[in-house]
Amino acid sequence: MTTLPFKEYLTASEPYKPLTTGFKRDVGRNAFGRITVRHKGAGHKKLYRLVDFLYDKKDIPATVKTVEYDPFRTGYIGLVAYRDGAKRYVLLPKTMKVGNTFIVSEKAPIETGNRLPLKNIPVGTYVYNIEINPGSGAKLVRSAGSFAQVIANDAGYTHIKMPSTEVRKVHQNSWASIGAVSNEENRLVVIGKAGRSRWMGIRPTVRGTAQNPVDHPYGGGEQRQGRGLRRLKTRWGKPAGKGQKTRTPKKYSNVFIVSRRNPGRLMRSGS
Repeated sequence: MTTLPFKEYLTASEPYKPLTTGFKRDVGRNAFGRITVRHKGAGHKKLYRLVDFLYDKKDIPATVKTVEYDPFRTGYIGLVAYRDGAKRYVLLPKTMKVGNTFIVSEKAPIETGNRLPLKNIPVGTYVYNIEINPGSGAKLVRSAGSFAQVIANDAGYTHIKMPSTEVRKVHQNSWASIGAVSNEENRLVVIGKAGRSRWMGIRPTVRGTAQNPVDHPYGGGEQRQGRGLRRLKTRWGKPAGKGQKTRTPKKYSNVFIVSRRNPGRLMRSGS
């Protein structure tokens, strides 16, 4: 079992109370109370931090006051104070420490933490916290250590190479932050024991081959069996994993995909 050296990075142990809230956890259930995502439930009680992904305070410099842990995300967050007195939580990039400043502006310099429209970001720059539609708030590239790269501008759209190796078109008026998300060591953590998964709200997963034929396509047999099928399937008979294409053929965003991701290369590189 391994952990992260939090003491080296974090500067506050308690969150800023006005930017926190409690709520009822979904634990994998939809509005009807039916389980739609399996293997979720219980886990340690968590206090929700209201993180600003909209970045609607433009042209006002902000200073980082704390670096904090957020139980709902893998990257570190920071409490920032804007020059007009407002305080917000934001997702911090790598290298940003207490006392550093950033600005959200169309004319912001290309420096880590600053936020500006994609059309104003030079080709080759690493970005995170990317909007899908202008003004909708950051949706893409928010997990620990991740970053995307601006690779082209064409016909009102910016081509972005995502962490998955997919190349995607995003409207040039969408905003993005410069840099890469903090806590890149998160991917090296070894959970180590089943109990720690339960603290995180992850319930046990049973292998398909250990189930009955009525419960899974791989189920049944007197002893250990191979799956007996040429291609991998989910419990519901849909294709899954190992390089098989699982994207919805008529997904609305297909028109924005310039180049599909290459899972085979990702597996070989170990990233």
